[in-house]
Amino acid sequence: MAAQKIKKGDKVVVLSGKDKGRTGEVVKAMPKEMKVVVSGVNVHARHRKPSQLNPQGGIERKEAPLHVSKVAIADPKTGAPTRVRFEERDGKKVRVAAKSGELIHG
Repeated sequence: MAAQKIKKGDKVVVLSGKDKGRTGEVVKAMPKEMKVVVSGVNVHARHRKPSQLNPQGGIERKEAPLHVSKVAIADPKTGAPTRVRFEERDGKKVRVAAKSGELIHG
């Protein structure tokens, strides 16, 4: 299997859906399900009844996973969405932004 292109900590841009154009950091990557959780994006509200753990109850807001195909890494130079390429630099395999050729840290 090929190396995972989007990892935890990456800055990504949402390409489609209600949050199209928004950027955020990947909080959790789930490579087996091909999904990522992005901070502040795809937030769902859930109404909770009061319980012993949460005596107040109320509305719980939580980021839901997005499919990897709906996000793209933000170019470190411009912030625009870009594809990822793998290169060997100084004997190490590194991720590089396809648009600018800039190194992607993470």
